[in-house]
Amino acid sequence: MKALSIAATGMLAQQLNVEVISNNIANMNTTGFKRQRAEFQDLLYQNIERVGAASSDTGTVTPTGIQVGVGVKAGTVYRVTSQGSLTNTDTPFDLAINGTGYFRIQLPSGEDAYTRAGSFQLSPDGQIVTPEGYTVSPGITIPQEAIDISINPEGEVLVKLEGQIDPQNVGRLEAAIFPNPPGLEAIGTNLFLETPASGNANIGLPNTVGFGSIVQGFLETSNVNSVSEITSLITAQRAYEMNSKVISTADEMLSVTSNLR
Repeated sequence: MKALSIAATGMLAQQLNVEVISNNIANMNTTGFKRQRAEFQDLLYQNIERVGAASSDTGTVTPTGIQVGVGVKAGTVYRVTSQGSLTNTDTPFDLAINGTGYFRIQLPSGEDAYTRAGSFQLSPDGQIVTPEGYTVSPGITIPQEAIDISINPEGEVLVKLEGQIDPQNVGRLEAAIFPNPPGLEAIGTNLFLETPASGNANIGLPNTVGFGSIVQGFLETSNVNSVSEITSLITAQRAYEMNSKVISTADEMLSVTSNLR
């Protein structure tokens, strides 16, 4: 009875769906997190009577045929890159991108990684770094004698030194955009890597054409909607239960068959 294996694929699909939803809910308070959505595809069909097959020697054909599906499979887990809301932190090195773009991060391996989480800090050398100590490109160093730091929407880092009236520009942050942001590879700690699916990074300056602006003292929150995720979780649970019911029913039907006298 094919219903057993068909329902089993349904249970596996809904198990994946619940895992994706649970990860979204777990990261509701993760800075810059982008929620994911599981999408599914039907499996191959068994053609018991092929559509359009000749049904007589006079040229008539079967209009619909008989096709029986064999289940469902995971098609993709899609990352939704819509922007989360901005929350005020009043911390000078908390930065958010209002619009399109990612901060570029230099990994210890020499690779470039990308992030929307702008909760940056200063290294012992005065460089702007991530919480893991990775340098934020292009590697801006804040003088130790700086008494005030401001970062404008264009990403220019301006410091005020004691005894000086005009602020000093010590560098400008970079931003990166991609043809297909959902194609980036997540590696944890709010970082992404470029892949052939994402396309090559286009490095530019904030608040120019195609790039979002920098907002100092704010962080981008997760774009997870708790109500929507709970609704999806309940739907996935019910679908899982219905597939398990199919297995129970198929098992009972097989029992009836095996007990025939």
